[in-house]
Amino acid sequence: MEGLGSGEDSGAGHLSFYRKLCYGIGGVPNQVASSAIAFYLQLFLLDVAQIPAAQVSLVLFGGKVSGAAADPLAGFLINRSRRTGSGRLMPWVLGCTPFIALAYFFLWFLPPFSTLRGLWYTTLYCLFQALATFFQVPYTALTMLLTPNPKERDSATAYRMTLEMVGTLMGATVHGLIVSGAHGSHRCKEDMLPGEVAVSPNATRLYFIAAAVVALTYPVCSTLLYLGVKEQSDPSTPASGQGLGFLTGLGLTVRHRPYLKLVISFLFISAAVQVEQSYLVLFCTHASQLQDHVQGMVLTILVSAVLSTPMWEWVLQRFGKRMSALGICAMVPFAILLAAVPTVPVAYVVAFVSGLSIAVSLLLPCCSTSMAQAWRPFSTHPMSSSPSFREQAPWASPLSAWRYESGACRQSEQVVVTLKVLIGAVPTSMILIGLCILMVGPTPKVPSRANSRSLGR
Repeated sequence: MEGLGSGEDSGAGHLSFYRKLCYGIGGVPNQVASSAIAFYLQLFLLDVAQIPAAQVSLVLFGGKVSGAAADPLAGFLINRSRRTGSGRLMPWVLGCTPFIALAYFFLWFLPPFSTLRGLWYTTLYCLFQALATFFQVPYTALTMLLTPNPKERDSATAYRMTLEMVGTLMGATVHGLIVSGAHGSHRCKEDMLPGEVAVSPNATRLYFIAAAVVALTYPVCSTLLYLGVKEQSDPSTPASGQGLGFLTGLGLTVRHRPYLKLVISFLFISAAVQVEQSYLVLFCTHASQLQDHVQGMVLTILVSAVLSTPMWEWVLQRFGKRMSALGICAMVPFAILLAAVPTVPVAYVVAFVSGLSIAVSLLLPCCSTSMAQAWRPFSTHPMSSSPSFREQAPWASPLSAWRYESGACRQSEQVVVTLKVLIGAVPTSMILIGLCILMVGPTPKVPSRANSRSLGR
């Protein structure tokens, strides 16, 4: 099957609008799911599933470790897979689709038992993160096999990034609108004591519906990807998929110190963004009087990030990575201001500025993969050029040390102070550390042709 875009391509390596659009749509589901998880999973586990904060830490940590471990494993297995009638990469994307949809759906399901809920959610989150990696790695690498034309590949990448940003916006917005009735100040009366439950009886049903809506995006978008995109064969790769060894490729990467500096820097910056996203909803719900503005703040953050992306792309091209990275600093004073003065006007200003910083944090790692793509003409297999640049920032929740009361309307003063530190001091420290690493030493450049040839040896 040629796909939706058959007959539309003209010229050497030209990709039609429909092929680029279908390719971009393929990246939407992971972004929709990741956005919903980033903002709402921790709140769901604490207040709806009502598992102890220590077990929530285990769930989140285990999931991140699972995703990190699956990243190199996915590349290793995909490199050695044989080409089929649908290509080498497409079968992996299609094969993961039903399983990842089910894993996401049951991640938000409330099992009838209570004693082993922590194990239930740890298993499902680890499974989801691993499957998301096995979905994302071949999908991202598919860029290099769409066409031999570099300009068309860049154009397809732009479509992908744009639609992934739209998916990020859709995930938190749609999920948040559906579950907004589960958490609200109208149930928290002034005379309620700490420890009294303030979760809507309909919370389970609302999260169930939201999970079904998001999970449905996987089969829909994967189908459009399959129908609209034709994977080209790579003449530089043997049919068996044998090429540069995994350990050899890993050794070459580890010895490239400028690239390692970028990885470590973006690790800290990505961790700061993840911490801010994960604890913002909890902060608004339990450490301030902003419960009714959670959805508005999340929407402001994401709209600001999407709309500011073109501006940051221009800054990146005009002034380079280092100058663009300074835009992340804008989040530092405002994050501290929100922790100190949690009022509605301040909250929306902080949300807008945070969106600007998040846009930069998403763009910089994507731009750094241009170095890896520059190695491709001299490599021996396609996956050696695919960016396995995923944010893996395990963060254990410190709320367990302060006896967080699951589902309570009011939390202890220690919990409130901890939440203020987590959305103020912690991301500030991580951003400053990441920027210091990025600013020290030379900026990584595209490898020379002579050095790049070593990748194929």
